[in-house]
Amino acid sequence: MPRVSLDRLNALAADRILILDGAMGTMIQRYKLGEADYRGKRFADFAHDVKGNNELLVLTQPQIIQEIHEQYLAAGSDIIESNTFGAQRIAQADYHMEDLAYEMNVAAAKLARAACDKYSTPDVPRFVAGAFGPTPKTASISPDVNDPGFRNVHFDELVETYIEATYALLEGGADLILIETVFDTLNAKAAAFAVDEVADRLATRLPVMISGTITDASGRTLSGQTVGAFWNSLRHVSPISFGFNCALGAKQLRQYVEELSQIADTHVSAHPNAGLPNEFGEYDESPEAMAREIAEWAESGFLNIIGGCC
Repeated sequence: MPRVSLDRLNALAADRILILDGAMGTMIQRYKLGEADYRGKRFADFAHDVKGNNELLVLTQPQIIQEIHEQYLAAGSDIIESNTFGAQRIAQADYHMEDLAYEMNVAAAKLARAACDKYSTPDVPRFVAGAFGPTPKTASISPDVNDPGFRNVHFDELVETYIEATYALLEGGADLILIETVFDTLNAKAAAFAVDEVADRLATRLPVMISGTITDASGRTLSGQTVGAFWNSLRHVSPISFGFNCALGAKQLRQYVEELSQIADTHVSAHPNAGLPNEFGEYDESPEAMAREIAEWAESGFLNIIGGCC
C-alpha cells in the first residue's frame, strides 16, 4: 500500500515547487564499474554479459545506489526515483534476467525508501517515486520498415509486466508511480491501466506522475503526438503531475513546458537533460547554466515539480 496520501502530495506541490532528483545513469558512470562489478558474487558465473544493466546494481552493488539516492537527498530533493527505469520484465529480457524483475523492483524501492526515511523530517517529508521506463519496445510503431503492421510487443504484454512491477514497487515502499520518458502513448496507457488495476485490487488510490519525451524540434513524441494531443490522450488518468523529460535540454524544452502549463489542469513537471549531447555523447551544460534557465520557468509559473535527466 502507498505510504502517502494523494491529498498530501497535492498540498505540498501547490505550496511550493518540489524537487525531483537527477539522472541515475550518469551518476553510476562516475563509479567506472566493470563487468565483474555488475555481476557481483551472486552472478559471477552468469552466462551472459550484464554490464550496462544498471537495475541489476540494486542487487549486486546496493551501497552505490543508496549513496546516489542520498547525494540527491542531501542536495535537497523531495522526490527520489527508484532505480527501476529498465526493471520491467520486457526490458530485462535483453539481459536474460526477466525472472529477476520483481526482485529488482522490490530491492530498488527499499533502497530509495531507506534513503528517504533517513532524510525525512515532519516539515520536509521525502517521497519515493517507483519509476517505470517505457521498455525498449513500442506498441505503436513497427521495428521493421518492410512490415509496418508488425509489432514486437502488444498492449496486454505491457500491462502484465507493469502490474508485476507495480506490486513489487509498493512492496518495497514506493509512495507513488512515475511513468516516465514516454515516447509511445500506447505504452504509457498500458502502464497507467496496470496501475489502476493494482489500485482496484488493493481498494486504494495510487498517485501517478506522467512524463513524456519530445524527441526533437518537431515538438512531437516519437509516436507522433503534439503536446496537446499527448495531454488529452492521458488526462483521464488524473495524474498528480504531467510533464516532460529527456531528449532535450532546458532551453529546447521550455516552449513545450510553457504550452503544457497553459492547458493542463494538474501539476506540471519537467526534468530536462543537461543540454544536448556533444559528439562523444556527453552532456556539457553546467548546473549553474541549467539553474538560470529553470529559474525563469519557475518565475513564469510554468511548473510545480522540477528535476534533471541525462
